[in-house]
Amino acid sequence: MKGGKSKADTSKKADSRLSTKRKGSEKATKTAKKAKAGKDPNRPKRPPSAFFVFMEEFRKQFKEKNPNNKLVSVVGKAGGDKWKSLSEAEKAPYVAKANKLKSEYTKNIAAYNNKMSEGPHSRGDEEEESDKSKSEVNDEDDEGSEEEEDEDE
Repeated sequence: MKGGKSKADTSKKADSRLSTKRKGSEKATKTAKKAKAGKDPNRPKRPPSAFFVFMEEFRKQFKEKNPNNKLVSVVGKAGGDKWKSLSEAEKAPYVAKANKLKSEYTKNIAAYNNKMSEGPHSRGDEEEESDKSKSEVNDEDDEGSEEEEDEDE
């Protein structure tokens, strides 16, 4: 082994590269979790597109024709093929319904945003509730400590 590298040296380098990659991926997932904000369950849901309005109806029809089919992928593929084959005139009722749902959504989201911008009034209520819960928790802690004292005797 004149001046050459041994197999042990190269495997150590490979191991250190792997461990570095693992550390980097762990950091990336931790930061992604921290950056992600919680979703508000009261926020209105986005409306479905014309295709998804079509798929609601198509799934029912497909299920009636093929009751033994258990695969979602088959239904999706058949629905996509059918949607592509439809003419603009045949798609028009689904597009109209999707536009109607979208206009309702825009009204609902505007109302939701106005409600959220008036935050100080609603946040005050939340603070009062949290204070109440804190006092209830403290009461429970006090009761628990008395029970522990009784057990010690």
